[in-house]
Amino acid sequence: MADQKKGKRRITSVDVAREAGLSRATVSFVLNDTPGQSIPEATRQRVLQAAARLGYTPYAPARTLRSGRSDVVLFVLPDWPQGPTMAELVDRAAQVLAGAGLTLVTHVHTGRDDDLARLWTALAPAAVFGMRPFTAGERAGMKRANIAAVLPSPEQSGHDVGSTLWLNGVGRLQAQYLIGKGHTRLAYVLPDDPRLSALGQGRAEGAAQACAEAGLPVPIVATIPLDAAAAAETVAGWRRPPGAVCAYNDEVALALLAGMRKLGTSLPVIGADDIPAARFAVPPLTTVAQDSGELGARIAAALLRALNGEPSQLDVLPDAGIRVVERESA
Repeated sequence: MADQKKGKRRITSVDVAREAGLSRATVSFVLNDTPGQSIPEATRQRVLQAAARLGYTPYAPARTLRSGRSDVVLFVLPDWPQGPTMAELVDRAAQVLAGAGLTLVTHVHTGRDDDLARLWTALAPAAVFGMRPFTAGERAGMKRANIAAVLPSPEQSGHDVGSTLWLNGVGRLQAQYLIGKGHTRLAYVLPDDPRLSALGQGRAEGAAQACAEAGLPVPIVATIPLDAAAAAETVAGWRRPPGAVCAYNDEVALALLAGMRKLGTSLPVIGADDIPAARFAVPPLTTVAQDSGELGARIAAALLRALNGEPSQLDVLPDAGIRVVERESA
């Protein structure tokens, strides 16, 4: 019965000391890698082997109390639907941070300041990254929580990562591609998800900038749900059909293609994100691909530099980070 009860509780350093036949102080010095202690290598190995036999793992809250911070890096994400592009960014960042002994935690922020305040208290993160710049109030809360590294920094807050990569850059490249194909009248079709309104407007503005630079009229802007019949109704309602269409993302583009099939018509369409289904569309979908994994690695590297007290300028991907994947739809 005693063994069963022991199996249900957490193995502690006291258990390791008993197993190794050493003092609790010696075991604590080894398990915590305490600096300034002269522990013989044979003794250190004895402790580590006893810990491995028992399945001992450090208790994270206690380690946090000792050091004043955890081994957690927190990514604060906007309230966007989290698709393959964001997943790739987070996965790659997690790999880089794991190599430095850090654990990545993500939090989708809905805009309530008290949510973030509770996070600082609960996690005591070593570093925080925001996909959008933090407000002055949010920064004050992080300062009170003694968070060591925050990106983007106040000096970088004008360079919103979302604006640079997910917004204007994608829309601009979509329009430039279609203009390069000789199309002079474009439409930009947005999703009806209110969480994506800011992103959608940003991409449409990027397309409008490309048209203005080419001396062309502003694109027609329309909003559709992810529904073939609704898409068909939108296309049929254009009094003067555009020559080609930019879609906010590949899902919107797929709805457009399905709607046009219902009408028995077709227009060149370009999407964004290069989801797996894009290559199986009818016709296969031309789209904008983003190297979000590389961006995730750059963000993680910048955070590590900040934690090491080094300059941590966030090097957002240049225009080469996004590219057109040309297929039959455009």
